[in-house]
Amino acid sequence: MTNQLTYEQLSAEAAPLIPKNAFMTTAHGGKTNTMTIGWGSVGIMWGKPVFTAMVRQSRFTKELVEQSGEFTITLPLADMKEALALCGSKSGRDIDKIAAAKLALADSQAVATPVIAAPGLQLECKVVFKQTMPPEDLNTDYQSKWYANGDYHTMYFGEIVAAYKTV
Repeated sequence: MTNQLTYEQLSAEAAPLIPKNAFMTTAHGGKTNTMTIGWGSVGIMWGKPVFTAMVRQSRFTKELVEQSGEFTITLPLADMKEALALCGSKSGRDIDKIAAAKLALADSQAVATPVIAAPGLQLECKVVFKQTMPPEDLNTDYQSKWYANGDYHTMYFGEIVAAYKTV
């Protein structure tokens, strides 16, 4: 069962869930991968609702997003700590994280990438802009804390083309 969300509902419900971690899923060429994200934001850009996700250069997810131009975000409403921990610590290059975490996928409504079949907020996004972080533009305290190994993020701005709650 799904309930469509307005932007106002989405932004109010997503804000407290994002810091608790979410699944970012993408698919291309017969491969589907999900990763755990703890950083992201919902906002209005270019007159549209947008989810901004940050993906490190080293991630397999980055390769798939680059090829597909889309992603889905699942903000779980149920306890999924074990699955989130696994998906945040393993690479989709090495294992099928969806199977290893015992996750199920569900068809999305507006993009080709599936969503995680779990109670939660589901966001389906099409990339409308991306930018790799220029290290020289980042506060030096953040560089030493978050990027000591030089693995900077690409920021993906995804227009939210569908937003709904699954139960």
